[in-house]
Amino acid sequence: MQCVKRQSITGSLISFSIPLILSAVLQQLYAWADAFIVGNFVGEVALASVGSTTSVVNLFITVITGFTLGLSIISAKRYGEGNTGEVRAILSTFSLLLGAVFLFLAFLGFSLSHGILSFMDTAPEAIDGANGYLRIIFIGIPFLAVYNAYSASLRSIGDSRAPFYAVLISSILNVVLDIIFVAFFNTGIAGAAWATVISQAAMTFFIIIYTVRKHSELRFSLNSHAFDRMALRDGCRFGFPPMIQSSVTAAGSLILQSFMNSFGLATVTAITTAYRIDTIIMVPIINLGSAISTFTAQAEGRKDRNHAIKVYHSGLLLMLAVSFILTALVIPTGGSLIRLFGAGDEAVSIGDGFFRRIALFYFVFGLSMAVRGYVEGLGDVVYSSFAGIFSLAVRIALSYAMKPFFGNMTIAYAEMAAWLFMLLLYYLRVVAKGYNRQKQDALYL
Repeated sequence: MQCVKRQSITGSLISFSIPLILSAVLQQLYAWADAFIVGNFVGEVALASVGSTTSVVNLFITVITGFTLGLSIISAKRYGEGNTGEVRAILSTFSLLLGAVFLFLAFLGFSLSHGILSFMDTAPEAIDGANGYLRIIFIGIPFLAVYNAYSASLRSIGDSRAPFYAVLISSILNVVLDIIFVAFFNTGIAGAAWATVISQAAMTFFIIIYTVRKHSELRFSLNSHAFDRMALRDGCRFGFPPMIQSSVTAAGSLILQSFMNSFGLATVTAITTAYRIDTIIMVPIINLGSAISTFTAQAEGRKDRNHAIKVYHSGLLLMLAVSFILTALVIPTGGSLIRLFGAGDEAVSIGDGFFRRIALFYFVFGLSMAVRGYVEGLGDVVYSSFAGIFSLAVRIALSYAMKPFFGNMTIAYAEMAAWLFMLLLYYLRVVAKGYNRQKQDALYL
């Protein structure tokens, strides 16, 4: 009977994760489509220009996704308690709040984009193109904020398919517009940016309409009751820790981008392109971790710690299997994938070396994401956030310390070491707090 239950949990994790994985893959294809079409139709300098904006754009995206990760956890817990009204209040409050906040931040980023790129030591031949691309991309940031608020609420009630439908429509539109603007009308980098923004707006409108029509329990009106103070308090309590971690991580990525820029244009092209590929490769791992977090939070809402532990154990085994499959796929194909983006021979060689090193540690990253999902699902988001920040500090410190010994491959070795450190921190928390022990008198947050 225990085996049957474990299979049931594993099957549920898989079925819930697949739409999330597909959605995230399609979202990453925004960046892929821009880079692929720009690299092949405009040139390698244009590809480097787009790549040079990655860390800046990710600063905004990771803040949004970090905060809404917390919203998803508290919403799943409230849904497990049977309180769908609180889920609706969280959605209404934060879709309005995040939309307004990121509208302001997008305007600020638009105004400061050139200065930010200069601060990051962006290559002189790439900075003008990067600045033009980045300014347009900022226009789409508020749409992403509202979309992620809706996506978090839908995931918390078990609907992981709606975000997939939204992103599917948006991704198809983005590719079509990329081809029309860049390949046919020769609008260059700016055309690729506008294609992304238009597609993001379409994605957001679709998920709002879908939610209104399919989930009456999440429907709200734009009136004085749409902004709920209690929902604001709970959402901020769970949203701010992962948001702070995401902000620090993204800021750290700016430092690492500057570190990477010191190796020259070929390395920038190779590693930024490799990270575009790596981001999609990591999608199954990251979203399986999100599924573990959601299932754990729902179990906590029902005050069923024993079921949460079964989710944890099943998730660990499933994560190991997924990680090893990804390693086997990436090592022999990494260089060829980078060549698809129009990169030159030197950049392809650097990128291939990066993948042959980093892919060996995918299982470490996978295990750390599984344990992280479990810890966050139990409500321990503050510790999880600090663990992520400490791991980033290790990565930055090792990057500069190992540079004289490993050159541009330091980028891979430092990240591998940071993954090991992060896994250790999460696992020690599980043991120290007794999260791996079945008991009925657990502290519920």
